[in-house]
Formats: sequence, C-alpha cells, structure tokens
Amino acid sequence: MIKSIIAPVDFSEAAGNALLFAAEISKRVSATLIIIHVMPAGDSEAQAIQKLELLVSELQASFGASLNCTSLVAHGDFVDTLTEQISAQRVDLIVMGTKGASGLKRILIGSNTVKVVAHTKVAVMVIPEVARFEDFNRKGKNRVVFATDLEDVENEASLDILAEVVGLMIAPTLRVLNVRPKNTRLGFSQEMERAALVSRFREDIETERITVFDDSVMDGINFYLDKHTDTGMVAMIARDSGGLFQRHFTHEMAAVTHYPLLVLNSSKH
Repeated sequence: MIKSIIAPVDFSEAAGNALLFAAEISKRVSATLIIIHVMPAGDSEAQAIQKLELLVSELQASFGASLNCTSLVAHGDFVDTLTEQISAQRVDLIVMGTKGASGLKRILIGSNTVKVVAHTKVAVMVIPEVARFEDFNRKGKNRVVFATDLEDVENEASLDILAEVVGLMIAPTLRVLNVRPKNTRLGFSQEMERAALVSRFREDIETERITVFDDSVMDGINFYLDKHTDTGMVAMIARDSGGLFQRHFTHEMAAVTHYPLLVLNSSKH
C-alpha cells in the first residue's frame, strides 16, 4: 500500500530524527523515500544539494544500498511546494518532525507540520524530536491508540496505511479509543462503525475497544496516555469539518509531542 514516502528536511535535529523513521518504514515496506528541502529565499542551493547528498549517502550506509532513496531541492512557499511534489511523486505518506515536551500539548498554527496536516489529504506521520524508532518497535511500546469519533471513514485506503504501519511493530495491539461525555451512549451507526473497525483489523492485529468519559476529547486522550505507558504511537482521523480532528484549524490543533502521531484522512483524494 505504501509505495512512496516523502520526508521534508530543514537539516535540524527534529527533521533528522523523523528522517530515520522514514527510512526505517521505507526499507521495511519497500517504498521509495524522497527527501525534500524547500529552500528559503537567500539560501545557497549548492550547499543544500551537498547536504542532501550527504544525508542520502549516510542513510544508505546505515540501512544498506537496498534503501531506495532520492533527494531534491525545491523553491517557493513550503506548504504549496510540498503539496505540488506530493501530487507529482504520488506520495502515500508524509513523515515530518516536530519539537516538544512529553504528553499531549497544543501548539499554535504557524508550524509547518500543522499546516501540512491541514492542507493535504495524504497521511502524515508526525515524529517528535524525543521519539526513537527503537521504542516504536519494541515489545514494551507496541500499543497503538487509534482515537476516533466512530463516524464513517470514506477513505478506506487510510485505514490500510494504519494497518501497514501498525504491522511493522512487534506483536502490536490496536486500541480503538472513543472519548465522549459522561452519561452518553454510542448511536447505532457509531456502534456499527466500531464493530467494523475492530473486525477489519482483527485478522492480523490484536484489537481492543476503549472508552474514556470526558467532556474534552483532547483531555480524555491525554488522560488515557498518561495511564498507559506502553503506547508506541497515536493515530487520529482528520475530517474536513467537525469530528474529532478537524482539517480546518481555526484556533489550535492538538499535537502529540511524545508519541509518533499518524494523522489519517477520512475523505478520498
């Protein structure tokens, strides 16, 4: 399912850490890894090309020549340029780095990562600077929390990507987490959607149903993560409007800054 992965880099430590995740995933699923640097005005293109070539050679030295990796330098607005390349390269997954402390934290709009999540329908994997792939891929961190509002997901391919990424972990468990106010019950369609999700993943991945009662979705997720230190990744659905994770960010977006966060898309491309 994942055939092409793009990893934007600005040569920071956060971007370098995310690049290691991108390379690990690319090698394990036999995908092409595209490293892109979008140049700010006034920067030296020759220097950027040299840095990218060094990154590619270092990755192939670490992961082997079988790692299918290319790089490119682009010019223009970061989000617009990245969006153009995503379309041109037929990218299935974007892997980006972000900074932050542990736990769930709200960050203001302005971050390139937030803007990319808001403006693309391609799955985005957000890698915090403190995360390490070794943790992502060991038994003590092999639980994935899939926070969902249990509304219909039109884009079935996004769930395939979730299954493929989760499948890279050792003996993973997928926890289908729903946060809702106290004294409320799921509607019939939500019950059906949860049953469909559980049965969809259960063939290959152990699946659990989790409910947290809280008036705030983000507080509920945060509470659950604080209580369960075996979490290795969090996944959410991005919707065009409403729902758990809105695509149009009018105030702030929630970003997981301790765990890798996989943002999936409910609507088709």
